Amino acid sequence: MEDVYTRLVELLTSTFGLDTDSISPTSTLSALELDSLALVELSVAAQEEFEVSIEDSEMGPESTVGQAAEVISQKTATV
Repeated sequence: MEDVYTRLVELLTSTFGLDTDSISPTSTLSALELDSLALVELSVAAQEEFEVSIEDSEMGPESTVGQAAEVISQKTATV
């Protein structure tokens, strides 16, 4: 999962201009100031990056970066 987490952080920094130091596994997506539109953009970008399908219910504003990485990690393990 560490590789997925690292790639997800890179995606957050490159797509949304977030500072790497502001992102931790316990940061919620809403705490990173990602609104509903940004969450859709993140979901689409993550689906393209990791080649998995992500449901809206699997990555919401109160999800942490660590939880999002775990969801993606589980999906990549079953592909």
